[in-house]
Amino acid sequence: MKIIHTIAFAVLAIGGLNWLAVGISGWDVGVLFGGMGAIVSRVIYIVVGLAAIFEIVFHATNCRTCCSGKMPPMQQMPR
Repeated sequence: MKIIHTIAFAVLAIGGLNWLAVGISGWDVGVLFGGMGAIVSRVIYIVVGLAAIFEIVFHATNCRTCCSGKMPPMQQMPR
């Protein structure tokens, strides 16, 4: 499951950067693959959506930071 978690996180990061590009400049990576109507673009969007669903459902059981109940050292509040 750790490998799937890592892949899903990477896909979500790439998808998030795509949405950032769409929001800032109106440019969509899917255009490189023939636009929204192309099967390749549709598959990419489906994979990103499935990765999001996977992370929503399984994130807490796969992420050591979330499961341990501790924040990473860099994010801990000073005492």
